[in-house]
Amino acid sequence: MVDFHSHSTASDGTLAPTQLVELASQRGLVALALTDHDTVAGLDEARLACQERHLKFIPGIELEIAFEHGEFHLLGLGLRQWKTGWVEGLAELQRLRSERNHRIFSKMREAGIRGDYSEIERLAQGGQVGRPHFARFLVERGKVNSVQEAFTHFLGKGQLFYVARAGLDLEAAIRMIHEAGALAVVAHPKTLRVSQTVLETLLASAKDKGLDGLEAWHPGAEPRVARKLEALALKLRLKVSAGSDFHGDIRPERNLGLTSGGLPIEDSFLEKLFPEGADSFQ
Repeated sequence: MVDFHSHSTASDGTLAPTQLVELASQRGLVALALTDHDTVAGLDEARLACQERHLKFIPGIELEIAFEHGEFHLLGLGLRQWKTGWVEGLAELQRLRSERNHRIFSKMREAGIRGDYSEIERLAQGGQVGRPHFARFLVERGKVNSVQEAFTHFLGKGQLFYVARAGLDLEAAIRMIHEAGALAVVAHPKTLRVSQTVLETLLASAKDKGLDGLEAWHPGAEPRVARKLEALALKLRLKVSAGSDFHGDIRPERNLGLTSGGLPIEDSFLEKLFPEGADSFQ
């Protein structure tokens, strides 16, 4: 098995990069991509851990894209240069993320929930603060019984503590990813919340801007939907990717190496995405 979408404590996952790689090794994966939100902070640790366990490592990232409908996330898969050049673009995303986080916390305080922002940062374990950490904070405060309940009643779109995301321009994000030597791949397209017809138009336009691929296989889509998304990607001559979007205990229904319908992500995806081989990322 392989996996082209996972998260660590560098963003909103619950496992440190080394722990994530250890789990991938235990599950028998032969290749793993670490794609934390808007940060490359965990890549060096994950790369070293993969080298020690003889796993192919795919350095990656997941970028927030400005989009007026649903959530638009763009994966960068196979980063070759992540320490120079494009770091400035990430700094802007991190600034926007920090502003949003403090607005969410302010809404909580206004609603009478007591606490200090440092408690949210503690839950992030040194990584970037994100909504899952606010969800865990609400669970700790006894306001909800689970992380999912926190999103359903408080943190989801249209709910009391929701604050809209700010993101990068798509064309600029694709350019950033290409400058880092990686593939630009639309993540979990179902969260765009557009019809199949609109999705095809959107992807065709993005391909004209340099888009390389589509994550057709994701746990958020049923297998029949994933097959339709794969067919659409092939029609548009986009590469097809697959991932678990693993976050650890915070999303226990997602497992490394498994995707839509609990199906294993076969290593044939590795050759399709990187026909030149993935050894050069080591």
